[in-house]
Amino acid sequence: MKKEAVQTQKAPAAIGPYSQAIRSGGFLFISGQLPLDPVSGAMAAADVAGQTRKALENMGEILRAAGAEYRDVVKTTVFMTDLGRFAEMNGVYAEFFPDTPPARAAVQVSALPKGALVEIEALAALP
Repeated sequence: MKKEAVQTQKAPAAIGPYSQAIRSGGFLFISGQLPLDPVSGAMAAADVAGQTRKALENMGEILRAAGAEYRDVVKTTVFMTDLGRFAEMNGVYAEFFPDTPPARAAVQVSALPKGALVEIEALAALP
């Protein structure tokens, strides 16, 4: 099966040997998005709500680069360093997926790259 990397300068560059996203078989596999400013590479917010918003905004830029939208997302995985702050993440997350939200898993991890509190990966069905 053919695979093609999808990249945009409007989302943070990969900080390791991976692609921002891969298009394959009618799907878009989006790597975990950190809440980083794509220009400076700095953390865009210090709180869970702000970090969730920026991670999802970064995801949106990658979706647009592939010709997709938030409504095309069918599955996400949210990684958090403290599930005790789940409600903060969930409130912002709901703004991005108001109708027929994607399937989702949310897991607590001991640490995330660059000290982030939230990272979100996604799978989208391409239109």
